[in-house]
Amino acid sequence: MKTASLLCLAALGVASTSEAATQFEIKNRRIEPRQTLAGALHEAALPDVQVQAVIAALEGVFDFRKSRVGDQFRLVMRNGELDFFDYRQSTVDEWQVRRDGEKYVGSKRSIEVEKQVSLVSLEISTSLYDATLAAGEDPSIGLVLSDVFAWDIDFYRDVRKGDKAKALVEKFVSKGRVLRYGEVLAATYEGGLVGNKRVFRYVLPNGEANFFQEDGASAKKTFLKSPLKYAHVTSSFGSRYHPVLQYVKNHNGVDYGTPIGTPVWAVADGTVVSASYAGAAGNMVVLRHANGMETQYMHLSRFGDGVRTGTRVRQKQVIAYSGNTGRSTGPHLHFGLKRSGTYANPLTQKFPRADPLPKELTGDFLAKAHDMAQQLDAVSVAAVAGKAAPPPVGAK
Repeated sequence: MKTASLLCLAALGVASTSEAATQFEIKNRRIEPRQTLAGALHEAALPDVQVQAVIAALEGVFDFRKSRVGDQFRLVMRNGELDFFDYRQSTVDEWQVRRDGEKYVGSKRSIEVEKQVSLVSLEISTSLYDATLAAGEDPSIGLVLSDVFAWDIDFYRDVRKGDKAKALVEKFVSKGRVLRYGEVLAATYEGGLVGNKRVFRYVLPNGEANFFQEDGASAKKTFLKSPLKYAHVTSSFGSRYHPVLQYVKNHNGVDYGTPIGTPVWAVADGTVVSASYAGAAGNMVVLRHANGMETQYMHLSRFGDGVRTGTRVRQKQVIAYSGNTGRSTGPHLHFGLKRSGTYANPLTQKFPRADPLPKELTGDFLAKAHDMAQQLDAVSVAAVAGKAAPPPVGAK
C-alpha cells in the first residue's frame, strides 16, 4: 500500500518525502439545473474562501453567464485545499485554475486542433443519414452535402437506393477526434434519378466562394429545389380533400412535414413583401423575386432575425422557422410559388443556372478542379486524409 501511494503521487507529478504528508482527493461534478458555478462549488463542499478564489481567478477569463447545465468540472484537493480546478464545456472549450504559491491563476486551456482534408465516401441504402453512420461519419456531413447540392437534389424526394456520394472535405481534428467539418472543397453525386453531379469550390477575386461544375458553369441556380434541407412532401400541388375543411379544393403549393422550429430558407434572392400573421396561413412570409416570381412560406412558428416588410434577403438565408400556426393539422411548412400572379407547382419548375465563371478565371479554375477531381477519384481514403489541407480553389 505504501508503494502504491508513492506511485500515485509520482503519477500526479508531486514530489514527496513522506507518503503520509500529502493526501489528494478528486471530485468530478456537473452543473445542475438552476445552479450557478459558485453554487456548484459550494455543493461540492469547497470552502467559501476557495470558492471566492476560483471565481476571482476566472473573472475576465470566463463569461459566467455562459455557464450551462451539463458543463463538467473537476476539483483536485491536496490536504483539504484546492490545488487545481478544471471546467469543461466541450472538447475545445476548457478553463483551468491553478494554484501558484498563495494565489490562484485562471486561464483558458489551449487545445491543439489540426485541419485535415479527407475523402468521405457514402453509399445510400435507405437514406443519406443512415449512409453517413454506416461510413463512420458524423451525420452533420449529410447536412453539408445537402447544402452543396441544394440547387439540383432534393435529398428526400430524389434519393434512390444505390446512389453514391463523395466529398473532399475539411475536418477539424483534436486528439484523433473529429470536432467538426469545415468547407466542402469538391463533391460528386451519382444518382439513379438525378444522374451524375460534380461540383468544385472556387474562391473569386472578391473573396466570395461559389461552386462550379467541371467546365466552369455555375452549380448555383436562381432557385433552390426546396426551402428546407431535409423534409418530406406530405401533400402535393393540385386538387385534394382538405383535412380541416372536409371538402375537395385546390392545394396551391406543397406541404413539407417537418418538426416545429426547422430553419426555412429563402429559395432565391428577393424582397420581403410581408412577414405577419395571415389568418388560415398562420405566420407567413411572402417574397418577391425577379421576373415576376413570388414565393410564400406558411404556418411558421416565428420569423428570422431582421425579416420584415421591405428588407432584402439572399438565397439560402434563414427567413423563418417551421411551425403549426393558422389552419393546420400538424407541424409542417406550406410552400407556394407564383409566376406572374398565377400559382405553379414548385416541384416541376425548371430554373436557369447563375452566371458562369468569368472567362479570365477559367484556366486557373480548370487546373485546380483537375487536381481535386483526381483526389475525388482516389481509391485510397488514407492517401487523401494524411495530406495537409490544400488552399481552396482560387485562393492565392
